[in-house]
Amino acid sequence: MQPQTFVFFGIAGGGKGTQIKLLTDFLNNKYELESVYAGTGEGFRQMINSDSYTSTLVKEKMARGEYIDDFLTNAIFTNMLTSSLTLNKNLIADGYPRTVPQSEVFFNMMKFFKRDEVKIVYIEVGKEESMKRNLLRGRADDTEEGLNKRFDEYMNKVIPAMNFFKDKENYKIYTINGEQSVDDVHKDIIKALGY
Repeated sequence: MQPQTFVFFGIAGGGKGTQIKLLTDFLNNKYELESVYAGTGEGFRQMINSDSYTSTLVKEKMARGEYIDDFLTNAIFTNMLTSSLTLNKNLIADGYPRTVPQSEVFFNMMKFFKRDEVKIVYIEVGKEESMKRNLLRGRADDTEEGLNKRFDEYMNKVIPAMNFFKDKENYKIYTINGEQSVDDVHKDIIKALGY
């Protein structure tokens, strides 16, 4: 099997992280293919802990609940790829692209890295279920007001970022019902991807 490229979309609390881990393990066990996980959330966490001028500015933006600028998100994602991606590794993108301009950059990046076929996995979870799960996580920034704002931003920015790929050749979007058990979501993803 050729190394694959996956992009995961899904609202916070929709179980994306869990499903990425399950898919990574599945590919590793079945095909012995290593995967490069490129998660911008992880990249930003590392940056925030770096105690630099940039980290101060990013923290301020995050405290206000704002999205991080495209150029910075592009840079973090690009850095992950240039440092880890090879021809014989899967690529799993998480949290990127999240805006239409980022999707355009991603499209060009994939051309550069000779990634001809991209599988987009969209784990769909409704607003009510998403609110319930996020409030259960009990993170400090997970207030009902904050979550409502995040959900609207998701619908207004991230969904258009995903839909950018709808008519693109060699890009396929798989919509998965995320309101099932973890196992069933995983089974649906494997089935949809044709493994």
